[in-house]
Amino acid sequence: MRKKRSRKIAAAAAAVLMMSSSAFAAYTEKREIGDIDTKLTIFGFSQLEMRGGEGSATGDNDSISFHAQRVRLGWKYSAGKVRSKVFIDFNKDSSANSTTDIGGASGIGVPDNIKDAFVAYAYHKALIPKLGVIKMPHGMGFTIPGWNLDVTERGFDKKLVLERNLGLMISGRDLGFGNDGKVNGYEMGHERPWKGFGYDLMIANQAGRSASVTNAKEGNGNSYAARVMFDWTELLHVEASYALSENAGGIEGQKPYAFDKGTGAIDVDTVLAADTEDYESYDIGLDSHFMDGANVKVEYIDGHNIKGIKDYDESALTIMGQYAINRYVEPTIKYLQGSAQKGADADETDLSNTYFGVNLYIDPFDAKMDRSSKRKRNAHKVALNYIVASGDKETWSGLGGYRDDAWIVQYQIGF
Repeated sequence: MRKKRSRKIAAAAAAVLMMSSSAFAAYTEKREIGDIDTKLTIFGFSQLEMRGGEGSATGDNDSISFHAQRVRLGWKYSAGKVRSKVFIDFNKDSSANSTTDIGGASGIGVPDNIKDAFVAYAYHKALIPKLGVIKMPHGMGFTIPGWNLDVTERGFDKKLVLERNLGLMISGRDLGFGNDGKVNGYEMGHERPWKGFGYDLMIANQAGRSASVTNAKEGNGNSYAARVMFDWTELLHVEASYALSENAGGIEGQKPYAFDKGTGAIDVDTVLAADTEDYESYDIGLDSHFMDGANVKVEYIDGHNIKGIKDYDESALTIMGQYAINRYVEPTIKYLQGSAQKGADADETDLSNTYFGVNLYIDPFDAKMDRSSKRKRNAHKVALNYIVASGDKETWSGLGGYRDDAWIVQYQIGF
């Protein structure tokens, strides 16, 4: 047994060494098993940062902070029409919730360092079911992959989406115009340009990873999201979505799970007499590459009953514009305007964050600046951002956001 195991380890190591000599193809292995074509792809990326300014995590301290925003590694496997994906963030805590001893601290049912973990069946581009941990189809900016962001981070508008969750999603893309665009079953947003309509429908556990939902536990409620979209090549993408998470403040009076680690038995003893409000959110977005090297995005999101608190509402408008001067330099500006009111009788507060930035592409693999080529273009990138905060900085009652100026320098590398 030891000799067989040693031979397997040696063979795997040799395969990795052989693969490492051919750029992007190095991390993809194709094999025919019986009559089925299979494909395994290993991928990952890291975002390493320096931060400073009075609005940063260091606050009034003059120190510069160093940290990683994302450190992720994953793989995709396909066999015929079957798809699977696992994506792990090593910069996230994998510990369980102390009150449940199962799943992650967010309460969706898996550890929080698992970003994606799903299986799918690409039956037809009009009907692709996925089961597992997936981004809920709500929020145009949120469903853009983390390595394809226009600035160093998503803004405080992300606090209003339902985030990733454990559930069932059914999707369709590239519908209505007979276009033969590529639809591979891994889609979560608008990664590629098509001609035609698309949709996503999802039911999942309570959206505990959302900043707008708290005290979530699987089995104590569900969340739902529905999205429709229309694409006309790179020129135009528009989408609209609606999302809801039940009991967004958790179920009051709820007793902890009784969890037997030996048998796996779970006793969910709950008191349902004092449910909190459902969180609802509406989103609409537009993305256009209207000329070579130029991109404009506009998005509006409106959330109601945040954390289950009746009439705790917040909305956010995002406007982003960028233009690539050449294949190496891309100035970018992103403006976020938020409005929040914590209860019907509370005062409304406003906050804006404006990101002034430039993306510097180091030895880019691709000179193309369109949406489809972003992943290759962003493989080696330095992003410089200065964030200006204005509005009700002292009394802002919304979720997240910079209340003073800050700056970020980020290096991103991916494969």
